[in-house]
Amino acid sequence: MDRVAVFADVQNLYYTVKEQHNCHFDYGAFLRQITEGRQLIKALAYATDKGDERQRRFQQILKGLGFEVKLQPFIQRSDGSTKGDWDVGITVDMLEHAPRVDTIVLASGDGDYAAVVTKLVNELDIAVEVYGAQDLTAGLLARAATRFVPIQGRLLLPIPTSW
Repeated sequence: MDRVAVFADVQNLYYTVKEQHNCHFDYGAFLRQITEGRQLIKALAYATDKGDERQRRFQQILKGLGFEVKLQPFIQRSDGSTKGDWDVGITVDMLEHAPRVDTIVLASGDGDYAAVVTKLVNELDIAVEVYGAQDLTAGLLARAATRFVPIQGRLLLPIPTSW
C-alpha cells in the first residue's frame, strides 16, 4: 500500500481558492481523496495564529480531520496583505518525512516549493502530487510535480453567507 504524507499551506489555499472559485477548500474531501487506497503516514496543516476565535475553531476542525496543525505568528505587511511565512518549515518537513513515504502531497500553488519538489522527485525518487488552484499555481511548481491536480469540484465548499 502506498504510504503518503500531506502538507497543506493553509494561507495559500485560503487565498487562491477564494480568488479563483469564491469558495473555501474542503479539507475533509481532500483527505478522503488522497488517502483512498493509501496509508496516511502524516497530515500537516500550516497556518498563522492571529488569536482569532473563528480561526481557532477552524484549526480544531483540521485537527478533528486528522491534521497536525502547525502555527506561526500572524504577519501583516505594510500593504495590508498577510503572510504565513511557512515556506522553509514546509520544505524542511517534506524532506524530513520523505524517507518514510512513497508519495508526498503538497497542497499549495506557491512556486517557492518548486526546488524542493524537483529534489524529491528527481533525487529522492519520491512521487509528489501538487494540489492547487489551476490559474494561480506557479507553472514551475506544477511542472516539477509528478502529478498536478487542480482544486475544483468536490474539493470546494461554498462560502457561508455569514462568513
